[in-house]
Amino acid sequence: MAQPTTSPRQNTIRRPTDRNEPRPRIPNGKSDSRSQRPSVNWGAALDRWFTDQRSTLTLGVLLMVTALGLMFAFISYLLNGSADQSVVGAAFSEPLAESATETRNWAGLVGAYIAHAFVFRWFGVGALTIPVIVFLAGYKLTFKIELLPLSRTTTALLFAAVWCSLMIGYIVLVTDSADTASIWCGGLGYEVNAALYGLFGWGNLAFIGFLLFFFIVYFFDVKDIKLPDFSRPVRPQPRKRSDNPLQTYEESEFEPEEENEFDEDEPAEEFNRNPEEMPVNTFMTPPATDPITPTEPSTPEVVAKTTGVTLTIKNREAVSEDPSESDELAATPAPTFEPDPFEEDDLVAVHGLYDSTLDLPQYQYPTNDLLTEYQNSRKAQVSDDELTANKIKIEDTLRNFGIEIDSIQASIGPTVTLYEIVPAKGVRISKIKSLEDDIALSLSALGIRIIAPMPGMGTIGIEVPNKNREMVSMRSMITSESFNASKFDLPIVLGKTISNEIYVADLAKMPHLLMAGATGQGKSVGLNVLLTSLIYKKHPSQLKLVLVDPKKVELTLFNKLERHFLAKLPDSDEPIITDTKKVVNTLNSLCIEMDNRYNLLKDAGCRNLKEYNAKFVKRKLNPEKGHRFLPYIVLIVDELADLMMTAGKEVEQPIARLAQLARAIGIHLVVATQRPSVNVITGLIKANFPARLSFKVTSKIDSRTILDTGGAEQLVGMGDMLLSSNSEIIRLQCPFVDTNEIEELCEFVGNQRGYDDAYALPEFVGDEGGQGDDKDVDLDNRDPMFDEAARLIVIHQQGSTSLIQRKLKLGYNRAGRLIDQLEAAKIVGAFEGSKARDVLVQDLQALEEILKRLKGE
Repeated sequence: MAQPTTSPRQNTIRRPTDRNEPRPRIPNGKSDSRSQRPSVNWGAALDRWFTDQRSTLTLGVLLMVTALGLMFAFISYLLNGSADQSVVGAAFSEPLAESATETRNWAGLVGAYIAHAFVFRWFGVGALTIPVIVFLAGYKLTFKIELLPLSRTTTALLFAAVWCSLMIGYIVLVTDSADTASIWCGGLGYEVNAALYGLFGWGNLAFIGFLLFFFIVYFFDVKDIKLPDFSRPVRPQPRKRSDNPLQTYEESEFEPEEENEFDEDEPAEEFNRNPEEMPVNTFMTPPATDPITPTEPSTPEVVAKTTGVTLTIKNREAVSEDPSESDELAATPAPTFEPDPFEEDDLVAVHGLYDSTLDLPQYQYPTNDLLTEYQNSRKAQVSDDELTANKIKIEDTLRNFGIEIDSIQASIGPTVTLYEIVPAKGVRISKIKSLEDDIALSLSALGIRIIAPMPGMGTIGIEVPNKNREMVSMRSMITSESFNASKFDLPIVLGKTISNEIYVADLAKMPHLLMAGATGQGKSVGLNVLLTSLIYKKHPSQLKLVLVDPKKVELTLFNKLERHFLAKLPDSDEPIITDTKKVVNTLNSLCIEMDNRYNLLKDAGCRNLKEYNAKFVKRKLNPEKGHRFLPYIVLIVDELADLMMTAGKEVEQPIARLAQLARAIGIHLVVATQRPSVNVITGLIKANFPARLSFKVTSKIDSRTILDTGGAEQLVGMGDMLLSSNSEIIRLQCPFVDTNEIEELCEFVGNQRGYDDAYALPEFVGDEGGQGDDKDVDLDNRDPMFDEAARLIVIHQQGSTSLIQRKLKLGYNRAGRLIDQLEAAKIVGAFEGSKARDVLVQDLQALEEILKRLKGE
């Protein structure tokens, strides 16, 4: 049976619950259409309009144009206002066209009318601030940035408009020049002064001056006025600069001085803070001969006296071993203390910005004389005749295959010469690329490379190797203006381009670099060039290097930089990591360092290392909370293929994790390999290395693996390389730096005073506990938690170091030592790589017997 339907109106009308409640009345029996019509949400519509970028852009430009029009109208009215007043007054009584022709304002009749209101009736000269406010608002809407803080600037300019009107109005009133100068003060300034002058007379000027003082006090938050004390001469004392950001104003001011330099009865300088609220280290420590012991905070004031300085502490009681000193202490007024220096800018005002280089203040940067100057090196000599002959050969070869060209130009580089051709209309680019071998044959070249088309050029490039190559020395790179004037965070010079320009890149922006190249093609020299660039540009406090050299011979020259630039594990003897197990531990230690740095950035409210260090330099971060200046860390791996063969996933995973996350906290990777195959440069690693550099490789497959394109197999070797960055391929000639130059550079740096030891990375111990198989374990000197750890292992039947760390809340080293002792006691088995150790004891009863035997019971 069909149910009766109801109309929408019946569903929406609420029926009265009480009989006496009147029903809604609808006139003439018709429904109220207004109740059925949806209301327009003007607030939401307005919000959508303001969030539309087109709307804000349009409004911003309109405001800036309006501001310029207002400025022209106001200035014109100040010059021609007297003539335009009659026109403005008759604007609505006379024909509009006639009034417009008579106005002399630069902005026409509308400009004269608006200027008459703002200038003549209101603010006078002060009206010139109105266009400035409108322009700043429009600029913010258009470009999304503020030239000046908009709210504070608006407040200041509006006050300036009113105050200038009042001040000029007072001058106009007392000089009786209202007929000629009322435009300059405006109606506001003149009428207010006319009213106040009758009440206060000359006191009116004091009222106007007080208005300015009132505004300055509240606008700039002025709380007191301090007058200089000229009652006694003050001898300036040299202030020693402090490197410690914790040192406060009191420690610097109240250093011991010579006796009798000041009178002991002179009052101490007042401070504004209760010492109970200060950190412990911000107080000045009294001399041992004059101890102060705080007791109940009931006494009003007590003072501590040092030689030449009187320090007073409020709400403290001083107890001295010498009664005479106690009586003497109680007679002097006491100061209060400054606010927390990490909440104010006082530290920067007193001590200046924090300078990390003061840890090694005598450090000298390497000089250019350490590098060899190759004065007799061969230059790339390509004669005009050779260039002309090569052009003819290229044209003839292309013409033989039916390809015509419109023009051809040549650019001589240090290694290759680039011939740029413009093909005729209708020529297919792919047809030219297919003739690569034919062109190489006609030119008798080792191998050419065709770039079709050249990015952003509209031409096709043919790179032909030079017969006489140029020697690009490292000294010419270091002394170049491009490198010296670089403001990059981690500048590295990579070589010369085809157009003989020096190419300097920022490793911090790359942010990681993947290098490949066959044996003897310049890969190791490229690493030395990169390290040399960083050492020449950075201070040891700003940069730390982690060097991994599985071949054990390539990076050993940098051992001498251990106390300056190198970083290593705390228990490592060698600063250059060569052992595979230590490489794994070092990579995992860098992951821990990365996590620790991210925690510091989180606490500091910063997004990257640069912001964090800038905040620390301004002394806004408290070292007592773990904050410190963070240097850049560059990890250099010389041969990744060897590590992947011996360690595999244990190396791949931390490298991939560092490549994914470490750039924001200043850890950057440079990974090199001879064999750029897919099982070495895996997809997980390759995806996080946007910058890749390839020397000559053996096959096109290797070139595609490293660069995602061919071309690296056609390089001519000896430092000839391709750099892929931001989807752009650049051909470079790597500089040459000899072993002798590296030795002299490391000798120069290593012979200087350095840190006590290399930069210590966080401790990391794998499941093997960090102990080698050849190390003996003394069971007579067992860990106090040996029994508890043994029971834990047997209960869970899992011989894992990480289990001991989690359950017993121990560190890496201690948990590793416990695992070694459990292995020596035959409770767990030997280390088996990434797998957990076997548990040799199956129940707690058997374990208790082993423990009793170890105790000698």
